[in-house]
Amino acid sequence: MAPLIALLLTAAVARLAGLAGITALDGWHPSLRVGLAAMFVLTGLAHFGLGRRQDLIAMVPPRLPRPDLLVTVTGVLEFAGAVGLLVPATARWTGAGLAALMLVMFPANVSAARRGLTLGGRPVTPLGSRALLQVLFIAAAVAVAVDP
Repeated sequence: MAPLIALLLTAAVARLAGLAGITALDGWHPSLRVGLAAMFVLTGLAHFGLGRRQDLIAMVPPRLPRPDLLVTVTGVLEFAGAVGLLVPATARWTGAGLAALMLVMFPANVSAARRGLTLGGRPVTPLGSRALLQVLFIAAAVAVAVDP
């Protein structure tokens, strides 16, 4: 739920800043890019700490090699994506890349739900709810990628 809150709250604050006269944030598209960037910074941090790294490693489907390396690589990609979203010249390609990344990472959520894992002592988000969130996150990234 924290990524959703980061996305929505940061995008709303960015939009308000645009309405208050910050030209770079004037419009839904730049505000969405800032919201997504904040979300990916938050999720990227979880790959390296915040007490979540071991949980994320456990989520990787058992058939995949080196779950620790996969979590590190995806964390680095999330940080790079956050930066790329903030650069107007790269935002569209970054949005497309992040949408693809989220699609590729979704099987880890499926695997965790099917195996009944707990994260931080709590059960993983039920698969139906997690799938809806993922659709929302991917739709936001696609919206950035297809900016008119």
